[in-house]
Amino acid sequence: MPKKILVIGGAGYVGSALVPRLLREGHYVRVLDTFWFGKDVFGSSVFTDGLELIDGDIRHCDLEKAMTDIDCIIHLACISNDPSFELNRGLGKSVNYDAFLRVIEVAKAVKVNRFIFASTSSVYGIKSEKNVTEDLILEPLTDYSKYKAFCEMGLRMIPIDVLPWVIIRPATVCGYAPRLRLDLTVNILTMAALTKGKITVFGGSQKRPNINIEDMTSLYVRLVNEADEKIIGKTFNAGGDNFSVNAIAFLVKFVVEKHTKAKIIEIERKSTDDLRSYHISSQKIKHEIGWRPQFTVVDAIRSLISAFNQGKIPNSDDPKYYNIKTMQLLNIQ
Repeated sequence: MPKKILVIGGAGYVGSALVPRLLREGHYVRVLDTFWFGKDVFGSSVFTDGLELIDGDIRHCDLEKAMTDIDCIIHLACISNDPSFELNRGLGKSVNYDAFLRVIEVAKAVKVNRFIFASTSSVYGIKSEKNVTEDLILEPLTDYSKYKAFCEMGLRMIPIDVLPWVIIRPATVCGYAPRLRLDLTVNILTMAALTKGKITVFGGSQKRPNINIEDMTSLYVRLVNEADEKIIGKTFNAGGDNFSVNAIAFLVKFVVEKHTKAKIIEIERKSTDDLRSYHISSQKIKHEIGWRPQFTVVDAIRSLISAFNQGKIPNSDDPKYYNIKTMQLLNIQ
């Protein structure tokens, strides 16, 4: 059944792929975003009758108006990843935590039927367990992941009959999207191989879970449509491949060399202090709602190669592909 969905932060990396998919499913979609990366991320979808764009900052815009007549909220908005957060901790806290508390208070007041929150698998910190499951203690190491954990805590304090919520802890998303990010491991290494013929790996032994953006968007669509009793009040990991950074580098090298007939891609290794390593388990979501990833890291690499060859990434150094560069360019406060 078609629903009216508000995607907060819907013009970002995941949102730029998710919104067109929701429209194709027949849903009405309202996007609330600051549009730091532009409104052209939706391409021809902007001409769809079922899409409404609201240019606003969740810290001080009219949230009640944005949530009017909305069935479901997907909350994606945040200053995303550790380096972006560290650039301006005050900004990060105000957007990722303070404004989030404001969002859920308004969502309660207007009686939204479903609230889907995008947390992060980095809330676990460094784990020695072979598989990191949802019942393990959260030990976030950075302000970015700490405030994601605080958001989860705030949401859990709300009874589900007051605000029906579900929390998703995604792995690092990878692959091509209209609002592309080139500051994520798989995407960084693939573009380096394509444009420089050389991959630089910092550390390498760290295991980093990834999820293809095709799977990430399909999961959100699934959560919009899933029965309340299967998901409301629950927290799910969402991951696909769990590879070491070294393994990702070798995959990128192999796939780029094979699909572009490029000369041999060089892999250079450097030391790093960032040794976070964990292997998340997505068995809970598979068991409880039957969702499992259909795409791989290799598929993500291929999607980036295809987009590059089609001229969709004409200048990989463009600041719009990098959160920190865009924030610095716009002097966002």
